[in-house]
Amino acid sequence: MNATPKFTNRLIEETSPYLLQHAHNPVDWVAWSPTIFTDAQNENKPILLSIGYAACHWCHVMERESFEDETIAAYMNANFINVKVDREERPDVDHIYMDALQAMTGSGGWPLNIFLLPNGKPFFGGTYFPPRTIPQRASWLDVLKGVREAYNNNPEKLNDQAEQLTQHLLNKNIIHKPASLESESVSDNGENNVPNKEEIEIIGNRILQNADTMWGGFGTAPKFPQTFCLQMLFRNFKMNGNESCMVHAIRSIDKMIQGGLYDHLGGGFARYSTDAQWQAPHFEKMLYDNALLIGVMAEAYQITQKEIYVYIIKQTVSFLKRELSNQQGAYYAALDADSEGVEGKFYTWSYDEIEQLLDPSLFTEFCNYYQVTKNGNWEHTNILWTTEALEKSISSEFVNAKNILFNDRSKRIRPALDYKIILSWNCLLITALCKAYAAIGDEEYKLSAIDAITWIENNFSDSDRDHLFHTNTNGVKKAFAFLDDYGALIQSYIHLQEITGDTHYLHKAEKWMGYVQAHFLDEEGVFFYYTAQYQTDVIVRQKDTYDGAQPSGNALICMSLYYLGHVFERANWISQSEQMIHQMRKLIIQYPSSFSYWGQCFSWMSADAIELVAIGPKVNNSLKKVLSPFQPHKILVFSAKEDPLLHSTIGKYSVDNQYYICINKTCLPPNEVLDDILALI
Repeated sequence: MNATPKFTNRLIEETSPYLLQHAHNPVDWVAWSPTIFTDAQNENKPILLSIGYAACHWCHVMERESFEDETIAAYMNANFINVKVDREERPDVDHIYMDALQAMTGSGGWPLNIFLLPNGKPFFGGTYFPPRTIPQRASWLDVLKGVREAYNNNPEKLNDQAEQLTQHLLNKNIIHKPASLESESVSDNGENNVPNKEEIEIIGNRILQNADTMWGGFGTAPKFPQTFCLQMLFRNFKMNGNESCMVHAIRSIDKMIQGGLYDHLGGGFARYSTDAQWQAPHFEKMLYDNALLIGVMAEAYQITQKEIYVYIIKQTVSFLKRELSNQQGAYYAALDADSEGVEGKFYTWSYDEIEQLLDPSLFTEFCNYYQVTKNGNWEHTNILWTTEALEKSISSEFVNAKNILFNDRSKRIRPALDYKIILSWNCLLITALCKAYAAIGDEEYKLSAIDAITWIENNFSDSDRDHLFHTNTNGVKKAFAFLDDYGALIQSYIHLQEITGDTHYLHKAEKWMGYVQAHFLDEEGVFFYYTAQYQTDVIVRQKDTYDGAQPSGNALICMSLYYLGHVFERANWISQSEQMIHQMRKLIIQYPSSFSYWGQCFSWMSADAIELVAIGPKVNNSLKKVLSPFQPHKILVFSAKEDPLLHSTIGKYSVDNQYYICINKTCLPPNEVLDDILALI
């Protein structure tokens, strides 16, 4: 029987797994709400805002070391209003104060610990602080005492710092453009400002400047998948035939699959690698990472037809359904890196454990292939990874061996599950499943995508279906949906229409795009705020443009404006998307690694514009043939039945199937033979 916890704070009333992890700390934590500012003013205390997430290893470490320490907690309770935020539940709050921290220190990360005046304006912060002073890092208690002393004795200085940081946050909403570019092809006026293939080549080459030609990926340790950069390389290869772009993208994907970043037994990918070789991951598994990697592997398969990518997609989808699915269509947020308080314990192996499980005839070969040694290949234990040909890993004997180890691993204590269901992350997965279906043709992926969107439609809206929420945790909906939620949803509807031939998805995309225009558009009528106009509990409304681990909401909306503008003949939407690209253009070209999803929008406008409409009772028979090639710059509308959307373009059909294609705004006569149409693409 579990003992009654010694402490229980107000987080016990929350639904976020991360917040509940802290509900029995001696710290008197409260969740983010307008009341924290009132309490801080009434008690004349600064606010300590501590932000993390359930799968964050160093968040757990700081909790154990400091937030469970009764002496430290007593000081925090006496001197601060202590606020805990789940960054995945309130990414708007996280974005604001992470930007402030980066302005203060030049770096960021989680746990994010930042101090605010009672009005919510930040004045000091950091990330992890140890319980005792170590070289170049003060102890947490010393930091707390220093902040409280400054708050008591130097209020004017803190106010000045807070005002400067707040002004910095406001200034970030201005879309800055570098003064110059090396490329003379970039012009600021007239038709010359239309994106072109030469600039796509520049973008591809600049991405390659940071390529690791030995181990794939970009830069040194730590290494992240950077899927948008890989997709941008694929698009340069498609448009300009740049083989080096394709080669590096494929090398990067293969090295990630070979590495410990990929779970060779259970499928799925970890968040990032701590080394340049992809061997030792930070073991948490995030839904959005796996969604984005499924998407890039689907494109890799379309380009190369290598069966290894089909296998990895299948294994990754199986992992998601087995370990992150709510079994009703939706998917949870993440799996922790730790189990039994040890990072990676669930996933690593001793030499002796494997020897006991595998037949001697295979044991030595298996260990050699996966770099397993008696002394361990990582912190005295073994991570399964390889530098040899991937095809061997899917041989029948190796698949059988991995199944044996997987079944044995399943008996271990599992990493904790973050069971939040996040709107944007699920929509990213829907898009990925659509891409997987397009590339491979497996009906499972299409059905899973439809199940997911059905669950989302039934569980993320308010009672009047006027707006959406960001999370649903055990049936409790939290936080108004953000720009990237709507952006990812609209994108998923577009892809669902392409793989189903059901145009009602396009009408839903149009509806929510109208909603975004009404509630998120900035004063200039070009870009969009991250939060809706009716959300009032943050100090600034930010305009996020940077592509991080997930695409920026503005980039997602830009892509969909361009697509839907063509479908619904909305010239104003096309024009707006072009204005967005125009203002972002120099940033995209000069810093493509930071704006690589924007780069995909840019490449679309640079490519030969292809619009294909197919209508007729047997149109679904054509879908796979149209979808399977790698053609990222096409706009597709399929319908097996009459739809007013199509009347202005083609009228009523009179044959089994009729195909209509426009290339670069020139429409060709209708054709009943699909192969004739495809030959033009």
